[in-house]
Amino acid sequence: MTTAAEASPLEARIGHHYQMDGTYLVGREKLREYARAVQDYHPAHWDVAAANALGYADVIAPITFTSTPGMKCNRRMFESIVVGYDTYLQTEEVFEQHRPIVAGDELVIDVELTAVRRTAGRDFITVTNTFTDTKGERVHTLHTTVVGVTAEDIDADIKSAAQKAMMHDMNILDIGSEEYRKTVRPDGDIRIAGDAARTPGTPSFDDVAVGDELPVHPMRLSIGDLVNYAGVAGDANPIHWDKTLAQLAGLPDVIAHGMLTMGMGAGFASSWSGDPGAVTRYTVRLSAPAVVPAAEGCAIEFSGKVKSLDPETRTGVVIVGAKSGGKKIFGLATMDVRFR
Repeated sequence: MTTAAEASPLEARIGHHYQMDGTYLVGREKLREYARAVQDYHPAHWDVAAANALGYADVIAPITFTSTPGMKCNRRMFESIVVGYDTYLQTEEVFEQHRPIVAGDELVIDVELTAVRRTAGRDFITVTNTFTDTKGERVHTLHTTVVGVTAEDIDADIKSAAQKAMMHDMNILDIGSEEYRKTVRPDGDIRIAGDAARTPGTPSFDDVAVGDELPVHPMRLSIGDLVNYAGVAGDANPIHWDKTLAQLAGLPDVIAHGMLTMGMGAGFASSWSGDPGAVTRYTVRLSAPAVVPAAEGCAIEFSGKVKSLDPETRTGVVIVGAKSGGKKIFGLATMDVRFR
């Protein structure tokens, strides 16, 4: 006899939705600042002429950039809706790039609790952000999955200690009025922006083969890199820069932000493909953190391989690997790419 899966009390809140108050204006310098933080030096993120040469009106955002405004907008969800946990551990991210975000875009951001599943007594929670431009077209969708952790799993002192160590701030994207608090997403047509008309700046499909390997690329992270990323991305969780608090959380030392390593992986892949905007989907499941000791920092080795190709759509799936300290930090990471 099979025992029914245990339900989570949070399941009753699936579908809760709200929209950020106002819009998010994408700035050129903010994109450059973010690209620097994830060590992504593809010219399309930095130089307008280089972006123009690939068919973009201005510099474009790295595909993981949406995690920055998304994190700010998700704050109310994790303070008021998804409650009952002491902290959260990131497990998976899915970035859907319907068209690249460019400097000057003005975006409306929706937040929705889209899934909750209980496994081995823990809740895996998915929050979805949708980014819509002024034409009413969705340009990007971001799915964030975290596991809710209670005091039973971590040192009881960590919550109060972390609050004393974190940056003093206010929620600058706080939802200002009750009209934005909705229980379900309003009905209506969703128009998805497209980028198919632009010829991608990637290799010709005919020059790519299943099994092709991306050149292995070593990168390094220091505590300074983590502190810089925390400021740029607005993720100041002290387990990324305070060894004592990291150890209270059961970690050997401070660890790199999962989003930081994902951004580095995306930059690694786009340096091979030649066009960051040709990525339509990037999925990363984290398996282990990159530990970054203050004295020596850490090395991360990125690798990749073409997993599959579709001649009808001239697209392919690339596997992105990442190892640090002898451990895989990406359990599974795949990137869907359009080729010429």
